[in-house]
Amino acid sequence: MVADASNRTSPLISLLAGGTAGGVEAFCTYPFEFAKTRVQLYGHGGVRNPFRVVGNVIKQEGLPALYKGCSTMIVGSIGKDAVRFVAFDGIRKVFEDPETHTLSPAQSIAAGMATGVVASTAVVTPTERLKTALIDDARTARRFRSPWHCVASLAREHGVRRALYAGYVTTTLKQIGTTGFRLGSYSILKDWERRSPWFRDPGEGRRRRHVVDVDGPVMSFANGALAGTVTTLATQPFDTVKTKVQQARAVGGTLDAARAIVAEDGVFRGFWRGTVMRLGRTVMAGGILFTTNEQAVKVLRLMLGQ
Repeated sequence: MVADASNRTSPLISLLAGGTAGGVEAFCTYPFEFAKTRVQLYGHGGVRNPFRVVGNVIKQEGLPALYKGCSTMIVGSIGKDAVRFVAFDGIRKVFEDPETHTLSPAQSIAAGMATGVVASTAVVTPTERLKTALIDDARTARRFRSPWHCVASLAREHGVRRALYAGYVTTTLKQIGTTGFRLGSYSILKDWERRSPWFRDPGEGRRRRHVVDVDGPVMSFANGALAGTVTTLATQPFDTVKTKVQQARAVGGTLDAARAIVAEDGVFRGFWRGTVMRLGRTVMAGGILFTTNEQAVKVLRLMLGQ
């Protein structure tokens, strides 16, 4: 998120707006996440259409199965995106130009990557581990009665560290790439638009040569969707390995999971397995996330008189 010098977003508003955006985005896009995880774990007979995967799951296992693990992901997304936006707002201040309050492309990506480490350690790895284990269990043993029962069972079997932090390395690498590309590319686009004569910045109190409100929902959604596309293509291998490591049935460490993926499908098909599903989700998710966040910031500023 980009803020000019006269209109800084307070940490409280960043926390509340980011959490709201994360929860809305997770609920709206969960069927794509479910389909992507199932394809990464089982292949689903070579089906790459997320709507067909979702339809098959509903037909064979019922609608409730489609949302197995959704509550865990919503809670995790609220925490993840609250931490992301607060951390990124703080970290970008260290990198930004003190006069223009903008970042170079390299600085934007570096700030996003640092934010990814914070988010992975604090929230993302534990919630991704539980979500993946619950989705895997719904297809196999069906022994977990709830997210809390899942945590307790995995802790008894593997210890607390592996119960919550299995796949930490690949999740963190994914978050470094995901957050670096998503927040970084979004920040680059916003900074460019604020400097461009073709966009209107309402904070300046005057209309530029044309056309689109930089902070309006249309541009927020378009920028978020473009950032989501770049993010998905760049980080899919980390996501595929992470999913394999975090399934309910132990498959060993990161290298064991990577070898199993290559043995099953080869390098390209294996590591980019589930790309279509994840691309469908992240394009929507990027648009929903940044649009909801920026609109929530405006509402919260009015409510809190800032």
